[in-house]
Amino acid sequence: MDETNWREHRRRVMAEARRVVVKVGSAVLAGPGGVDQQVVADLARQVAGLAAEGREILMVSSGAVAAGRGVIASHYNPASVPHRQAASAIGQSRLIHAYDQEFARHGKAAAQVLLPRDDLECRERYLNLRNTLRTLFDFGVIPVINENDSVAVQELVYGDNDCLAGLLVGVIGAELLINLTSARGVFAQNPDEAPDAPPMACIPDIGALDIDSLCGKKTMLGTGGMHSKLLSAKRVAQLSASTLILCGREPGAMVRAFAGEEIGTWVMPEKKAISRRKYWLAYNLEPKGDIVIDAGAARALRERGKSLLPAGIVDVAGDFEMGAPVRILLAGGEAVGVGLTNYAAADLKKIMGLRSTRIAQVLGQASYPEAVHRDNMVLGAAV
Repeated sequence: MDETNWREHRRRVMAEARRVVVKVGSAVLAGPGGVDQQVVADLARQVAGLAAEGREILMVSSGAVAAGRGVIASHYNPASVPHRQAASAIGQSRLIHAYDQEFARHGKAAAQVLLPRDDLECRERYLNLRNTLRTLFDFGVIPVINENDSVAVQELVYGDNDCLAGLLVGVIGAELLINLTSARGVFAQNPDEAPDAPPMACIPDIGALDIDSLCGKKTMLGTGGMHSKLLSAKRVAQLSASTLILCGREPGAMVRAFAGEEIGTWVMPEKKAISRRKYWLAYNLEPKGDIVIDAGAARALRERGKSLLPAGIVDVAGDFEMGAPVRILLAGGEAVGVGLTNYAAADLKKIMGLRSTRIAQVLGQASYPEAVHRDNMVLGAAV
């Protein structure tokens, strides 16, 4: 894509986006004694101003651990998950109070929503969350969401708020994710080695981007670094939503971006969006096992949009039931996609490699000719 096209796309999305998810990282909020109140004040001022222009803004905010650790500073060990969970429990009320106090200066109220992962896995609760958030928008309230750090070990170990922000883009149907970080954007070179190198202005095709190579192998997924932000952007792009990775510690950065200033890194969306149901299937459900397929089956899925038949399966890993979410992989480990299986693992092992016409002969009945139907499958998922 040439510069004119992505710049025009950025200007159009920034001007027209009505629903926006703003993710605030811990590094943006952290101050010497906990949360930097000046940063919170600046963020609240910007978000309130953007909301006053008719946008529905949902915030995903880290920072509870930073807000609470000062209270237990003499005993606090940052390497201890229980200590970090305790700090989070202490800091949650302090963090939402800081936001609410600053939003009140602009005639806005903040609503705290703590989400355990299974609230997004359960379809009924997922839809109920959507209704709750829409009602908060109707009331003109700013939802401030965090995973429930006090009990969610994965959040503290893997830093899942980047992932959570991407999931919430699907929940509310947002057109834009603004991911606020301590960096000025995404860098093609290590800023420590090339401090004068500018950030990338645009990532035109994040599906083709080698995120591991760009971020370095030592950057673990979900540590709160750029890897998890790019993975979130890759997922969001599948909804045809855009991402702007921006420095949240620069005063007024969001307002400046909406005014047309080309700061941060713009991530273009995919041209063809997947449905929100398929997005939920791909990223809200925890895979229970793996189905390994041969190269011919992979081509049939990718190039001809076919369902996965037992004949193309070469191995099955895990102990899962019918209807479970599973990863679909090539023998070398390359991810092909995710889907809902029509058969339990034990039955798949009996029929893998066989033609569909033999399923009834082996199992006694053939409930489905496909192992995974294409309507219940997402290819190229960033899992």
